[in-house]
Amino acid sequence: MEALSQFFTTVGNWVWGPAMLVLLVGTGILLTIMLKGLQFSMLGFALKQAFFPHRKKADGSDHDGDISHFGALMTALSATIGTGNIAGVATAVVAGGPGAVFWMWITAIFGMATKYGEGVLAVKYRTTNKKGEMSGGPMYYIERGLGSKWKWMAYAFALFGTVASFGIGSSVQSNSVAQAIQTSFNIDPLYTGVVLTILTAIVVLGGIRSIATASSFIVPIMAVLYVAGGLIIIFLHLDLLIPAVKLIVSDAFTGQAVAGGAIGSVIRYGVARGVFSNEAGMGSAPIAAAAARTDHPVRQALVSMTGTFLDTIIVCSITGIVLVMGLMGSGGEFIKPELTGASLTTTAFDQLLPGPGGWIVTIGLIFFAYSTILGWCYYGEKCAAYIFGEGFANIYRAIYVASVMIGTIASLDLVWLAADTFNGLMAIPNLIALLLLSGVIVKETRDFKAKRQSGELH
Repeated sequence: MEALSQFFTTVGNWVWGPAMLVLLVGTGILLTIMLKGLQFSMLGFALKQAFFPHRKKADGSDHDGDISHFGALMTALSATIGTGNIAGVATAVVAGGPGAVFWMWITAIFGMATKYGEGVLAVKYRTTNKKGEMSGGPMYYIERGLGSKWKWMAYAFALFGTVASFGIGSSVQSNSVAQAIQTSFNIDPLYTGVVLTILTAIVVLGGIRSIATASSFIVPIMAVLYVAGGLIIIFLHLDLLIPAVKLIVSDAFTGQAVAGGAIGSVIRYGVARGVFSNEAGMGSAPIAAAAARTDHPVRQALVSMTGTFLDTIIVCSITGIVLVMGLMGSGGEFIKPELTGASLTTTAFDQLLPGPGGWIVTIGLIFFAYSTILGWCYYGEKCAAYIFGEGFANIYRAIYVASVMIGTIASLDLVWLAADTFNGLMAIPNLIALLLLSGVIVKETRDFKAKRQSGELH
């Protein structure tokens, strides 16, 4: 066990090292340039497509696909908005300082272009399986977009995605829920595991439509409640807001930020946790995007792009600003805490909003983690089906549900290390494909704009 832990620690440090972070952000920067800053010029249109679809077209029900634009976005967000938004941000602030929040923002800005590119390719190269359901994602746009000689890379992505789903998708999430409930309500993890496993089985055994329906209900409610709680704290302590933002920005460019080579602790942790939270470049979200009913790949890609904006620019920012506000000294300096992770976020919320503050984080953590379990089941299932065939889907779901139960009662230090490593490994084949198919992304974007201008598309 110790040898395995050391192995995954070593590989994980390499996977999430400077080279990978440069590749992740660099891909986003390149796509931003090639697409002429599309994430800025079309963000308003993208948000409208996600939440207020064209009335004549409703949700795209007259087009190919399994779920609506909104359903695809909520499924992706269910897997994206998770413990990283609470525990991950706290870890970044403790390890890298308040400036890490600034680099999370930068990562999200360019990550929106990456997420857009993933969405375009996911819909363009998706296929229909024997059940009549849509199948898509990196493994399909690698194989169909780059050709059969790259199929080994498609299998590599699918393998990494399958393994990662049992860790970062199910067991570590259910463990977080069990620990949070035990701490707050003193309920034995075994009982939490039984209930959580049953609730998970009810939803995931119904497939993507069931997952999308549950996600469309859970995600908006949990996100709004968490953001509202954070905003209440900020408004109650408006005198701390400007100093906190100044500290975040100034710390991002201090000597500490560039210490130790080309990338320093502030930048490294901000970028790593930003990517870990919004999953831009990981290749997971396009699996959900491929299931959307849409008349053009770009329309769903724009909707997918809003997921990064909502996850990092909105939700993570709330966590980061509240944390920095709670960790500032009387002179505006940053006081490094002894706590980290979800415990630190809970303490900060409770300190600034005694009573309900801590509950907001606890309840948010529970629902964030549960929604992640739902979304990642679909991702893992599609990855497993690509390797073993569609007939393996039901077997995968059964194993996945069992891993939820195991996660609530097992010690998961090694699983965390392995999951983090495989989650990062997913990005390598995906980013290579995005770079090689960047010309296709630009071509599809031009086609969509031309058709809108001519009136062929609304």
